[in-house]
Amino acid sequence: MQGFLGSIFYIVVLIMSVVVHEVAHGFAAESQGDPTARYAGRLTMNPLRHLDMVGSVILPLLLVLFHAGFVIGWAKPVPYNERNLRNKRWGTAIVASAGILVNLSLAVLFGLLIRVAPLVLGSSAQAFTDIAGVIVIVNLLLALFNLIPIPPLDGSKILFSLFPRSTMKFQATVEYLSLPLLILFLFYLWPLIFPVVGKLFTLITGTSLGF
Repeated sequence: MQGFLGSIFYIVVLIMSVVVHEVAHGFAAESQGDPTARYAGRLTMNPLRHLDMVGSVILPLLLVLFHAGFVIGWAKPVPYNERNLRNKRWGTAIVASAGILVNLSLAVLFGLLIRVAPLVLGSSAQAFTDIAGVIVIVNLLLALFNLIPIPPLDGSKILFSLFPRSTMKFQATVEYLSLPLLILFLFYLWPLIFPVVGKLFTLITGTSLGF
């Protein structure tokens, strides 16, 4: 899927994937005893309840228009109250992991569908593979992006859950420096993610991504 329509489809898939990611956080928090997301009306697939104008619309469009080579984004974080979580030690990590796991699950599901598409759809398989391939790529990118251990991304919450409480001052310092750290990562280290995405794409779908 190429050109302007292909870019629009990519952004639509990105928006829906980040919505699923955030809803997963909300359901994970609720399973741990915190209904904050439900009370806030965020346990819904309606993208209008989740869209962040900068992260969900403006940034992806700018990355497409300026041919950045990648498109990434985010939605408004689903609210939850850590004090309500039953598992005080690992509750935050469970909530943070849920979004990453749901993106990986979507990538695996559509990757497996790509594998069986030629057997089921015959000559029509290519059109489906093009669409499903975008879903796999977007969800792999989102999963890896959110694994970055820089606040406010999920990877930082998972990592900090492993740290003792005596490191709270260090965690606060990392959170204070999060924006410049994230910008540095995206500009200098994010390109290193693409070969990983390519290998995972091939592993899941059985086809090559081309990078």
